[in-house]
Amino acid sequence: MEKVFVDLGAASYEIFIGKDIMDGVKKFLTGKSLLVTQKNIFDLCDVNFTDEIAFIPDGETSKSLFEAEKLYTRAIEAGLDRKSVIIALGGGVVGDLAGFVAATFMRGINLIQIPTTLLAQVDSSVGGKTAVNHALGKNLIGAFHQPKAVFIDLNFLKTLPEREIKSGLGEIVKYGVISDEKFFSYLEDNADKILQRDLNILAQIVKHSCEIKAKVVSADEKESGLRRILNFGHTLAHAIEEQTGYKKFRHGEAVAIGIMAAALISCELGKTSAENVNRIESLLKKFDMMTNCAGLDADKLYSVTFRDKKTVGGVVNWVLMRDFGSVEVSSDVPENIIKKVFRRLCNGN
Repeated sequence: MEKVFVDLGAASYEIFIGKDIMDGVKKFLTGKSLLVTQKNIFDLCDVNFTDEIAFIPDGETSKSLFEAEKLYTRAIEAGLDRKSVIIALGGGVVGDLAGFVAATFMRGINLIQIPTTLLAQVDSSVGGKTAVNHALGKNLIGAFHQPKAVFIDLNFLKTLPEREIKSGLGEIVKYGVISDEKFFSYLEDNADKILQRDLNILAQIVKHSCEIKAKVVSADEKESGLRRILNFGHTLAHAIEEQTGYKKFRHGEAVAIGIMAAALISCELGKTSAENVNRIESLLKKFDMMTNCAGLDADKLYSVTFRDKKTVGGVVNWVLMRDFGSVEVSSDVPENIIKKVFRRLCNGN
């Protein structure tokens, strides 16, 4: 079993990565527990460490105040108190919703994350961001609430539909851009084995992705500066998800398109090379991921970006690329450049 330490002082915790490791959850249960999951995920597991189980519906639409209120009711009826634990067993939707409930129930109770999708394992389960969506924007209602531990059981990767693997790869490619060229090259060199679900290769990329995120979060827990680089590709991604009702694209699929947008904008501004953009596009295509959003309305997408969480004072903060391992946050990207890139992607180019 591998471990990654997230250094946050009193809020520090470990990420456990391996196979058949879920029994380790038991030592973190300090009181009554409520497991939040989805029925299809629960049926794959042998869970023997929780007092209560709450099932939520599948899909991004479950990240809502409506579903959160049902979980509050369940927690109250089950007698959970301030020493209780909420366990999130599932993908990003389960983790975000259960985390938000844990952050706000009785002003915050303990949380354990057990991410079951590749995307959740490398991204949403780590770092303490919890949220639900609003009709006018993704993740606009939330709180920072660090888990007590994260358990990443690689066996779950064997059970995922192909599309879920590819969705996780969207976030992993992001880490390849923002971290270093060595990791990006590792993804290029092992693309076929990754798609074949070679667990040894996947273990390495999951661990390294978690190490990258842990390092950034440890330096900037509340996203006041450095942590914003983790949003590379997410500004357009969130707009795409909202404009398609959170139904057409998985999050990582939208992130892949958003990565292309950020790289193209960076190139238009002379911050990065066309060669770098081509390498990113080639890798995404190796992973059989979409690199455009043909058919969507570029002007509508542009207007939605102003509702992004990273928008301050009506100004969108874009995470842009200089080189692999070198990105920056820019608040002065010209409107004509953004719209030019958006139109290109919406035209299918």
